[in-house]
Amino acid sequence: MKKIHFLFLFLLAFSKLSFAQSSLDQTINPYFDLVRPKYSGDLAFETVAFVEKYWRVAGNTGFNESVFLIAKKLEEAGFVLEENSKPESRLTYRIEKRGMNRPTWEPVAASLKITGENKDLLEFSTNRNMIYQYSSSTPKSGVEAEVIYISKKEDLEQLDLNGKIIFSDQVSYRNLQSAADRGILGILTYDNPDYLQPEKNQTSIQFRSLRYEAEKENWAIALSFEAKEKLKAALAKGKVEVNAKIETKIYDSEELTVVANVKGSELPLESLVFSAHIQEPGANDNATGVGAQLEMTVLTADLIQSGKLDLKRTLTFLWGDEIISTRRYIEEKEKREAEIIWGISLDMVGENTDVTGGTFLIEKMPDPSAIWTRGEDKHTEWGGRPLKVEDMKPHYLNDFILSVFQNQGKHANWQVVTNPFEGGSDHTPFLNANIPGLLLWHFTDQFYHTDNDRLDKVSQETMKNVATGALVSAYTLLNSDSKTAEEILQMLMEKAKARLEIEITLSKQAIASGGSKEDEQKIIDTWADYYEKALDSIKDLVHDDDEKTLRRIQLAKETIKAQVPEL
Repeated sequence: MKKIHFLFLFLLAFSKLSFAQSSLDQTINPYFDLVRPKYSGDLAFETVAFVEKYWRVAGNTGFNESVFLIAKKLEEAGFVLEENSKPESRLTYRIEKRGMNRPTWEPVAASLKITGENKDLLEFSTNRNMIYQYSSSTPKSGVEAEVIYISKKEDLEQLDLNGKIIFSDQVSYRNLQSAADRGILGILTYDNPDYLQPEKNQTSIQFRSLRYEAEKENWAIALSFEAKEKLKAALAKGKVEVNAKIETKIYDSEELTVVANVKGSELPLESLVFSAHIQEPGANDNATGVGAQLEMTVLTADLIQSGKLDLKRTLTFLWGDEIISTRRYIEEKEKREAEIIWGISLDMVGENTDVTGGTFLIEKMPDPSAIWTRGEDKHTEWGGRPLKVEDMKPHYLNDFILSVFQNQGKHANWQVVTNPFEGGSDHTPFLNANIPGLLLWHFTDQFYHTDNDRLDKVSQETMKNVATGALVSAYTLLNSDSKTAEEILQMLMEKAKARLEIEITLSKQAIASGGSKEDEQKIIDTWADYYEKALDSIKDLVHDDDEKTLRRIQLAKETIKAQVPEL
């Protein structure tokens, strides 16, 4: 009887909700028609090729040259420096400059050779992640000394390390560094995680960092699987000496951030912000975010100036230092006019998945799948801590973005997947500030953070797909009105119905297998509550006097409640 009652209520409510003439696809498809023929990916790929040449950290040559390239392309596209703009200017940009609390760093050259052998164990030109960030330079002739293998932490206290180079694939760098005061000359490490498939990708090295200490000159070298195996084989035969040469630059600099604005024509004080970080030395991570976003910006400017597109709200593009620049942009309200309504991070958005093994992912704002990860929901190898009910961020943005990207996926025969919230990129500052924000990215990538993350792992077609979905999502939200709100409401009801059906089935299976009925009821109730609050968030798109849409939102919430059974 309860089931019949629910179905009647749901069908009745849904029929009342569905008399709006147009679906979400009918609203987003004209934007797809604008973007798809125009976004070629040429500028995105060209930018990636330029940016990925450099080992980038805030303030260094590669980071700053990337900033200058972005600024040049913005000006060519019609953006005007804010200081030279007029009140009617819609396309403006600025480069923010800030002092840094520590010097910047960049690698120049390095080599590691076992004494007596002709061939280098490692060489910077082919292993550019071999030098730990903030390593000092060695003398030009290098440092030549015996290598002592550290198999366990206790070795650091029990062995004579004075005047030696220590090496370990068992003990973390943080622990190895504790021996620095005992007269060690340098450190060699190996710790590539399994998901990098090191036995297959034997030359890969993940980049590593030292803690910057102005009064000390320390250096460390990270080994590839191949180099680690050769060094251990040599050590197994007896005493081994190596010669390590490192040349780096450590110097005072300033931190640069680029902010480009497309001013809204009607509601300029409401905005959506795209953020892509420049630092990190890879191609996919994150030269692809930089490049994809730059072409998105240039294309938007072209559409605005040609009269093919108008945006009611303001669209902002941000390039800077990961998390730091985005958080600061959010916090420094006096430097921006618009309130941030939505935030989207572009990070590792251009992978050739046939090569990297990664999957395109939309990392959702925290929803119950980040508490109970089951069914088809999966965390990546990056992983995420289990969240609590109070950590949830109910909002329509998750399902809206997914719907737009599924449209592009179907059009391009391209796989679109979601993952529960994990954090660690430019979406987290938005969420920490209670601004709806999510991440567009790829994982698990067998070249993640390694020096094999190069241009040959990048797909122009993938960048085109991600950027197209991102732009259509942005244009739709920035021009949204009550009609859009009704369409998102319908979409959200469909997603809620499908999700609750899945979770109810999983909970019944869990109970049949001996699970707690009380625990399973909590899961269902939490999902229902999540979607009720997500429906409420649609009110942001609705005028207070739009009583019809507000009534539909209330009816939809009541329908969700009616769908929740007693298990």
